[in-house]
Amino acid sequence: MVWVLVATSTLQLLGELVYVRNTLHGRSQPNRISFFLWVLNPAVAIAAGLSVGETWSLLPIFMVGFGPFLILLASFWNEKAYWKLGRFDYLSGFLSLLALGLWVLTKEPALAVLFAILADFFASVPTLVKGWKYPESETGISYALSFLNASVGVALLQSFDFANSGFLIFTVLINFLLAFSIYKINPLPKMREEFSRMRKEL
Repeated sequence: MVWVLVATSTLQLLGELVYVRNTLHGRSQPNRISFFLWVLNPAVAIAAGLSVGETWSLLPIFMVGFGPFLILLASFWNEKAYWKLGRFDYLSGFLSLLALGLWVLTKEPALAVLFAILADFFASVPTLVKGWKYPESETGISYALSFLNASVGVALLQSFDFANSGFLIFTVLINFLLAFSIYKINPLPKMREEFSRMRKEL
């Protein structure tokens, strides 16, 4: 089953690289607050997971942070490849950092995961809103593949106590919502558009 997780993690990375490519070309405009916090927050969940003995099931969480790291770097390459931030974005970022700060004050794995989930949720809200209102500014395939990879990670969990499963289950749910915010009810037209554009550029 581990090989399935490695395969889906590779697919997720490919999806993230599509987002990186679109960002470099200025077609996708990532919200830098969301992506910065998406780099930071998974580290909390990984630390908590390691403390309770999880191993391979943490790979999807690592990928949750690694892909946004690449996308965040790409957003500084093209001046058109970032989303203009407003008060709502900064408020969400502040709440996310506050949740991370609360994690620093506790050594309890379950509390760490709870604050990590809150931090990641607040980090995701600006992109959820942006994806719903301006789906053309996002690359949905990366979230769809992240959803797939995290789902496989859940299937590999050794136990389902909150400390070692909470963040990964949340990752499944939030990536579903992110993909849904972009694709809405019918994902096929936008997916076809994304793949068609990729084929033309290869």
